[in-house]
Amino acid sequence: MKKWLPLIISIGLILLLVKWGIGVNNMLIEKRGVSEVQWANVESSYQRRADLIPNLVATVKGYASHEKETLEGVIKARSEATKTTINVADLTPEKIAQFQQAQQGLSGALSKLLLTVERYPDLKADKSFLELQSQLEGTENRINVERNRFNQIAGEYNIIIQKIPTNFIASLRGFEGIPLFKSDADSKNAPKVEF
Repeated sequence: MKKWLPLIISIGLILLLVKWGIGVNNMLIEKRGVSEVQWANVESSYQRRADLIPNLVATVKGYASHEKETLEGVIKARSEATKTTINVADLTPEKIAQFQQAQQGLSGALSKLLLTVERYPDLKADKSFLELQSQLEGTENRINVERNRFNQIAGEYNIIIQKIPTNFIASLRGFEGIPLFKSDADSKNAPKVEF
Protein backbone atom coordinates (compact mmCIF):
# COMPACT_ATOMS: atom_id res chain seq x y z
CA MET A 1 0.00 0.00 0.00
CA LYS A 2 2.83 2.40 0.82
CA LYS A 3 4.18 1.73 -2.63
CA TRP A 4 0.96 2.97 -4.28
CA LEU A 5 0.37 5.98 -2.00
CA PRO A 6 2.56 8.46 -3.99
CA LEU A 7 0.87 7.37 -7.22
CA ILE A 8 -2.62 7.77 -5.72
CA ILE A 9 -1.72 11.22 -4.35
CA SER A 10 -0.26 12.25 -7.73
CA ILE A 11 -3.36 11.08 -9.60
CA GLY A 12 -5.57 12.88 -7.05
CA LEU A 13 -3.62 16.11 -7.50
CA ILE A 14 -3.77 15.81 -11.28
CA LEU A 15 -7.55 15.26 -11.12
CA LEU A 16 -7.96 18.29 -8.85
CA LEU A 17 -5.86 20.39 -11.23
CA VAL A 18 -7.89 19.23 -14.25
CA LYS A 19 -11.15 19.95 -12.40
CA TRP A 20 -9.89 23.42 -11.47
CA GLY A 21 -8.82 24.07 -15.09
CA ILE A 22 -12.22 23.04 -16.41
CA GLY A 23 -13.93 25.30 -13.86
CA VAL A 24 -11.77 28.29 -14.81
CA ASN A 25 -12.31 27.63 -18.52
CA ASN A 26 -16.08 27.49 -18.06
CA MET A 27 -16.07 30.66 -15.96
CA LEU A 28 -14.09 32.51 -18.65
CA ILE A 29 -16.48 31.31 -21.35
CA GLU A 30 -19.40 32.56 -19.27
CA LYS A 31 -17.80 35.97 -18.65
CA ARG A 32 -16.94 36.38 -22.33
CA GLY A 33 -20.50 35.37 -23.26
CA VAL A 34 -21.99 37.95 -20.89
CA SER A 35 -19.74 40.59 -22.50
CA GLU A 36 -20.98 39.56 -25.95
CA VAL A 37 -24.61 39.81 -24.83
CA GLN A 38 -23.96 43.28 -23.43
CA TRP A 39 -22.34 44.34 -26.71
CA ALA A 40 -25.55 43.26 -28.45
CA ASN A 41 -27.45 45.52 -26.02
CA VAL A 42 -25.20 48.42 -27.02
CA GLU A 43 -25.89 47.79 -30.70
CA SER A 44 -29.61 47.43 -29.99
CA SER A 45 -29.69 50.84 -28.29
CA TYR A 46 -27.95 52.44 -31.26
CA GLN A 47 -30.40 50.68 -33.59
CA ARG A 48 -33.32 52.09 -31.62
CA ARG A 49 -31.93 55.57 -32.18
CA ALA A 50 -31.50 54.88 -35.89
CA ASP A 51 -35.09 53.62 -36.08
CA LEU A 52 -36.46 56.82 -34.50
CA ILE A 53 -34.67 59.13 -36.92
CA PRO A 54 -36.86 58.64 -40.03
CA ASN A 55 -39.95 59.61 -37.99
CA LEU A 56 -38.16 62.62 -36.55
CA VAL A 57 -36.97 63.74 -40.00
CA ALA A 58 -40.47 63.28 -41.48
CA THR A 59 -42.00 65.38 -38.71
CA VAL A 60 -39.46 68.17 -39.16
CA LYS A 61 -39.77 67.98 -42.94
CA GLY A 62 -43.45 68.83 -42.67
CA TYR A 63 -42.61 72.12 -40.94
CA ALA A 64 -39.25 73.00 -42.41
CA SER A 65 -39.07 71.52 -45.87
CA HIS A 66 -36.63 74.23 -46.98
CA GLU A 67 -34.06 72.89 -44.45
CA LYS A 68 -33.19 70.26 -47.02
CA GLU A 69 -29.43 70.26 -46.37
CA THR A 70 -29.87 69.59 -42.66
CA LEU A 71 -32.43 66.83 -43.25
CA GLU A 72 -30.27 65.16 -45.90
CA GLY A 73 -27.28 65.34 -43.54
CA VAL A 74 -29.21 63.46 -40.86
CA ILE A 75 -30.37 60.84 -43.35
CA LYS A 76 -26.83 60.36 -44.67
CA ALA A 77 -25.35 60.15 -41.16
CA ARG A 78 -27.98 57.57 -40.19
CA SER A 79 -27.10 55.52 -43.25
CA GLU A 80 -23.39 55.61 -42.36
CA ALA A 81 -24.06 54.74 -38.73
CA THR A 82 -26.21 51.73 -39.57
CA LYS A 83 -23.66 50.43 -42.10
CA THR A 84 -20.95 50.21 -39.46
CA THR A 85 -21.36 46.97 -37.56
CA ILE A 86 -18.87 44.86 -35.66
CA ASN A 87 -18.78 41.13 -35.21
CA VAL A 88 -18.73 40.69 -31.44
CA ALA A 89 -16.17 37.90 -31.75
CA ASP A 90 -13.82 40.32 -33.50
CA LEU A 91 -13.92 43.41 -31.28
CA THR A 92 -10.76 45.47 -31.59
CA PRO A 93 -10.00 48.99 -30.38
CA GLU A 94 -9.84 50.14 -34.01
CA LYS A 95 -13.25 48.66 -34.88
CA ILE A 96 -14.86 50.13 -31.77
CA ALA A 97 -13.35 53.52 -32.67
CA GLN A 98 -14.73 53.21 -36.21
CA PHE A 99 -18.17 52.25 -34.85
CA GLN A 100 -18.06 55.11 -32.37
CA GLN A 101 -17.01 57.59 -35.07
CA ALA A 102 -19.98 56.63 -37.25
CA GLN A 103 -22.31 57.03 -34.27
CA GLN A 104 -20.79 60.42 -33.41
CA GLY A 105 -21.41 61.57 -36.97
CA LEU A 106 -25.07 60.78 -36.44
CA SER A 107 -25.07 62.52 -33.06
CA GLY A 108 -23.63 65.65 -34.69
CA ALA A 109 -26.23 65.60 -37.46
CA LEU A 110 -29.02 65.19 -34.89
CA SER A 111 -27.67 68.12 -32.88
CA LYS A 112 -27.73 70.27 -36.00
CA LEU A 113 -31.30 69.15 -36.70
CA LEU A 114 -32.41 69.99 -33.17
CA LEU A 115 -30.78 73.44 -33.46
CA THR A 116 -32.71 73.97 -36.69
CA VAL A 117 -35.93 73.14 -34.86
CA GLU A 118 -35.37 76.14 -32.57
CA ARG A 119 -36.37 78.38 -35.51
CA TYR A 120 -39.82 76.83 -35.73
CA PRO A 121 -42.01 77.51 -32.68
CA ASP A 122 -44.94 75.57 -34.17
CA LEU A 123 -42.73 72.51 -34.59
CA LYS A 124 -41.39 72.76 -31.06
CA ALA A 125 -44.99 72.67 -29.82
CA ASP A 126 -46.06 69.78 -32.10
CA LYS A 127 -47.13 66.75 -30.05
CA SER A 128 -45.57 64.24 -32.46
CA PHE A 129 -42.27 66.09 -32.48
CA LEU A 130 -42.19 66.46 -28.70
CA GLU A 131 -42.89 62.75 -28.30
CA LEU A 132 -40.16 61.81 -30.77
CA GLN A 133 -37.71 64.22 -29.14
CA SER A 134 -38.47 62.70 -25.75
CA GLN A 135 -37.97 59.18 -27.10
CA LEU A 136 -34.69 60.25 -28.68
CA GLU A 137 -33.46 61.75 -25.40
CA GLY A 138 -34.41 58.55 -23.58
CA THR A 139 -32.62 56.50 -26.20
CA GLU A 140 -29.46 58.59 -25.86
CA ASN A 141 -29.55 57.93 -22.11
CA ARG A 142 -30.11 54.23 -22.76
CA ILE A 143 -27.11 54.16 -25.12
CA ASN A 144 -24.93 55.66 -22.40
CA VAL A 145 -26.18 53.16 -19.81
CA GLU A 146 -25.59 50.19 -22.12
CA ARG A 147 -22.08 51.38 -23.04
CA ASN A 148 -21.24 51.82 -19.36
CA ARG A 149 -22.56 48.33 -18.58
CA PHE A 150 -20.54 46.91 -21.45
CA ASN A 151 -17.39 48.60 -20.17
CA GLN A 152 -18.02 47.28 -16.67
CA ILE A 153 -18.67 43.69 -17.78
CA ALA A 154 -15.85 43.61 -20.34
CA GLY A 155 -13.52 45.28 -17.81
CA GLU A 156 -14.25 42.57 -15.23
CA TYR A 157 -13.55 39.91 -17.87
CA ASN A 158 -10.31 41.64 -18.84
CA ILE A 159 -9.17 41.68 -15.20
CA ILE A 160 -9.98 38.00 -14.66
CA ILE A 161 -8.02 36.83 -17.71
CA GLN A 162 -4.95 38.68 -16.42
CA LYS A 163 -5.06 37.45 -12.81
CA ILE A 164 -2.87 34.61 -11.64
CA PRO A 165 -3.62 31.67 -11.84
CA THR A 166 -6.54 32.09 -14.29
CA ASN A 167 -4.22 33.77 -16.77
CA PHE A 168 -2.59 30.38 -17.41
CA ILE A 169 -5.87 28.85 -18.54
CA ALA A 170 -6.80 32.03 -20.42
CA SER A 171 -3.54 31.99 -22.39
CA LEU A 172 -3.74 28.23 -23.04
CA ARG A 173 -7.30 28.53 -24.34
CA GLY A 174 -6.76 31.77 -26.32
CA PHE A 175 -8.96 34.10 -24.28
CA GLU A 176 -8.11 37.65 -25.29
CA GLY A 177 -9.07 40.97 -23.77
CA ILE A 178 -12.10 42.88 -24.98
CA PRO A 179 -11.58 46.54 -25.92
CA LEU A 180 -13.66 49.11 -24.08
CA PHE A 181 -15.51 52.22 -25.20
CA LYS A 182 -13.47 55.34 -24.68
CA SER A 183 -14.62 58.92 -24.85
CA ASP A 184 -14.07 60.89 -28.01
CA ALA A 185 -11.01 63.12 -27.90
CA ASP A 186 -13.24 66.17 -28.54
CA SER A 187 -15.45 65.36 -25.55
CA LYS A 188 -12.88 66.86 -23.18
CA ASN A 189 -13.80 70.34 -24.47
CA ALA A 190 -17.13 71.72 -23.33
CA PRO A 191 -19.43 72.65 -26.22
CA LYS A 192 -19.80 76.36 -26.89
CA VAL A 193 -23.36 77.52 -26.36
CA GLU A 194 -24.49 80.73 -28.05
CA PHE A 195 -27.84 82.46 -27.73
